[in-house]
Parts: sequence; structure tokens; C-alpha cells
Amino acid sequence: MSNENIRVLVINPGATSTKFGVYTKDGAELVRTIRHGDEELERFRGKPVLAQLDYRAQLIEQALAAAGYATDGFAAVAGRGGFLPPAACGTYLVDNAMVEELRLARRGEHASNLGASLTLRFAQTAGVNAYIVDPVTVDEWQECARLTGSPLVERTAISHVLNIKAVARRYAREQGRTYQELRLIVAHLGSGITVSAHQDGRMIDSNTIEEGPFGVDRSGGLPVRALIKLCFSGKYTQDQLDRHVFGDGGLSAYLGTRDLVEVERRIDAGDREAARIFEAMVYQIGKEAGAMAVALKGKVDAVLLTGGIAHSNKVVTLLRDALDWIAPIRVYPGEDELQALAEGVFRVLNGEEQAKKLGD
Repeated sequence: MSNENIRVLVINPGATSTKFGVYTKDGAELVRTIRHGDEELERFRGKPVLAQLDYRAQLIEQALAAAGYATDGFAAVAGRGGFLPPAACGTYLVDNAMVEELRLARRGEHASNLGASLTLRFAQTAGVNAYIVDPVTVDEWQECARLTGSPLVERTAISHVLNIKAVARRYAREQGRTYQELRLIVAHLGSGITVSAHQDGRMIDSNTIEEGPFGVDRSGGLPVRALIKLCFSGKYTQDQLDRHVFGDGGLSAYLGTRDLVEVERRIDAGDREAARIFEAMVYQIGKEAGAMAVALKGKVDAVLLTGGIAHSNKVVTLLRDALDWIAPIRVYPGEDELQALAEGVFRVLNGEEQAKKLGD
């Protein structure tokens, strides 16, 4: 199984794109991003996300064929893990029970819920196993991180685990150390923002998709009593408020754009309001990293910045100024989730890790 000619197909469905790649143990042979425009997605509005399964699968098939790859030529297929029950870190075998759990979407609808079904479809064609790696519901929190102050509500671990773990392992390799040896703060800065604390090879705390800094289109944490008043004001439906905190919040709500490059253009042109909102977002990211330093009792080997927003020199400069007192800062811009998926599968194929099953 360690033969370098063995290929795996990896698939990462997002809200407005489907990324996929063909990998050997030496790296990527093919990487593609299929964009889904608003007009294409309009026909799925109001439907469960799995209604997009055939549409996305056909586009992947067409792109693979155009690149000269047969759909039965893979040793394994891996996809992004969706909103599953809390799980341990690792690579999971996709089975019918997992697909059914994601179909029911009891923990929420999200494009990542397509990952397992897309993966299983292509794996069945190739006659091989389907996997997911480090799903978004990986839960390694220390127990005290779950409490909220009300027994009616418990914090639930949902975060950008796949990219976060991959970056943490990459940093450890670069330092000639193991991930388990290091105490790290890792900030994934994308359309959603996750700032996390790592100790003994576990992500012991983080903000969730409902908390922490506001981002490009998410509100982050909001004052609870003010939000309750909005809920009962009669001015908004549940769906409208849900969309405001997840999809139309953050920079989008304040400045009318999700494009960080456009926001920076406005700042450079002298737009003080754009600068005020931008700096507040980065300030909140810094505050969250400070909280993770407390979770690690101030003993931090490095602060790692990753995700698409980490391409921004303005963001990185402001965060360096805010956080360099904690630990050395390393920047890994962008998201290499396809590579992380491939690495997870090859760990199983090479016998370095045993695949888990949902419920293990």
C-alpha cells in the first residue's frame, strides 16, 4: 500500500464551491475547484443540502474525465466530515449509518454534510473504502470548557478541525518535534474563525461557530439579552435571525461585502468606517487567542495563523502586534484541507493509523 503510484481521490464540498484532488503519497497530481454560482444554487434553496448530491457528483465526474482520470482508478476516496455526533480525532470509515446521520442533519445543515455521501458514491464505483478525516465535530475539549453558566445550554465543539490539526502537525514536523509535545494556539481565519488551544496532541478548547470573533459573514458572540429581545420583537423570523448570525453577519452586515480585499481597498482609500470594523474584527481574534493562552496556563510554544484571511498583511501585522508577547508567531496562509484529507487516508493505507467507525 505504500507504492507511490497508488492514487486517492479527496473531496471537500463548501457552501459555494466543491474542491477535489488526486493525490499520491508524494503529493497532489491534480487539484481543482468547481465554483457554484448563485444562479446554479438557487434551485436548491429551501431544500436539504443533500439535494445537491447528484449535481456536485456529476461535476466532479466531468472534471476527472476531462483530466484523464477514470473514476474506478483510486485506492481509496476521502471527503470532508460534516455535522456528526461528537467524535475523536482521526480517519473514519464511511458507512450507511454515517450517511443516514448526515441525511437527518440533526446537528444542522451544512455543505460539509455532503462529504461522506459524495465520497461513498465514488468509492463504490472504484470498489474501495470511503473515509472522512477529522470531521468538524471532533471533540477533545477538557471538561471545564463545556460549561456555559446555564444547565439549559452546553457548549458543543464544532470547528475547523481538519485544517487546524494539519497545520499543527506541519509546524511540529518543521520543528523536529511531535504534535503531542507542543502547546499551541492555532487560529483558523476563514469565512468562519476558530481560535483553538492544543496540549498533549489534543485540541482542549476553542470558540465554536456561534461564539468568538465576528468574521467575514458571521456575527460571532452576541450579547445574550439583546439577542433575546430581537428574537421576541416580532421584527424578524427565526430564519432571518439565523441567517444574520451565520451567513449575513460580520463584515457583510456592517460593510455590505464579504470580500476582505475590497474592505482593505476602502481602508487604503481613507474609509474610516471600514477601518473601524476591520480593526474590531482583528481585535476580537486577538482577544480570543489571549483566552486560549489562559487555557494553556500561559505556557505556549507558538501561535499559528492559517486560513484564507492569513493572506492579508494587514491582519497578520495587527495580530503580531497583539500577540507576540504570548509566543513566536508562524503564518500558514490558505487552507490545505485536501492535502490533510489525503494524509489521513495514507496514514490508514500505510498502517500508521487504524480507521475508526462512527460510535467508536
